[in-house]
Order: sequence, then structure tokens, then C-alpha cells
Amino acid sequence: MNRLKNKYQTIIVPELKKELGLTNSLALPALSKVTINVGISANKREDKYLELVAKTLQRISGQKPVFTLARQAISAFKIREGNVVGATVTLRGNKMYDFVDKLINITLPRVRDFRGLSYRSIDQQGNLNLGFKEHIAFAEIDSSEVEMLHGLQLTVNTTAKNKTQGQLLLEKFGFPFKKENIS
Repeated sequence: MNRLKNKYQTIIVPELKKELGLTNSLALPALSKVTINVGISANKREDKYLELVAKTLQRISGQKPVFTLARQAISAFKIREGNVVGATVTLRGNKMYDFVDKLINITLPRVRDFRGLSYRSIDQQGNLNLGFKEHIAFAEIDSSEVEMLHGLQLTVNTTAKNKTQGQLLLEKFGFPFKKENIS
């Protein structure tokens, strides 16, 4: 069994029951999925770049990415309908727990000038949104092999009913938040 999933079932669930005053463990907030996205701009729509992004996402997540296509043309952004505008990977189950464990313990400490996550990165439904300017923060990426840098966006979705429950759940999992005024 995954280390983080085991921690959730044995340690976090009893603590959440006590703190939230709930008796049913199915009513407690939990992690539901992790989504990793890379946006692809109009001037980088060449095959080599798309291949690089796909390879990076596959290394980071362990899953093959899906390319997203533009639904309509937007001339201001030089996008035509059907053009590739991004790549995405969705992780669930054990792969999700493995990825979150790696994110908390390895990736976030490797980010340059990292001082903790802001509570403002949690939305009203209790989901955490993170943006990485460089994909080389992930341990699977060897910085000597990198041809081009690109950023990525990461969303950790929870089943929390509100922001407070989401914050509590993410803190219990060990996400390194800044010590700031929670609101």
C-alpha cells in the first residue's frame, strides 16, 4: 500500500473526524485527482516542442498525456480551430498518492526560492492550484538533458465542501504552507 494513502487512512481520517465533528468517514474530505497541464503557445506549436512536452509529462506523471485542441478560432492569439493548445494528464488512485507524496517531499523543496505555499492558492471548493515556471524542479527531469524550459500548472482536487475543509486536509497531508493569516 502507498505510504501517503496509508497515512490518510490510519492517521488523517481519525484526526479529521475529531476536528470536523463527523462520524461517517465517507463524509470526510479526501483527495480525488491530480491534474497536470501544460499550455502550448502559438509560436511553439512545432512537432519537436509537442514531443518534448509529451515526454516531460510522461516522465513526471508516469502516464501518457492527452493533447487538448482549440474548440474555436481566436485570431488575436493566432489559434485556429483544431490546433493543439495544451497537454494534460489526470492521475487518480495509487498513482495520485505516489505523485502527491513525491510532490510534497521531493519536488517542492527543490523549487528555487521556495518559502512555502500560499493559502490563497486554495479555491473556494478546497482544491489546490500550483504553477511551476520551470519543469526542472521535478526529480525525474535531468537538467543536463533539458533542451527547452516550459512551465506547467498542477491542480490537486479534493472532495472538500469548502475552503476551510480543503485547507485542513492539505495541511494534514503535509503540504508546506507559509505561516500567514488564514482567511
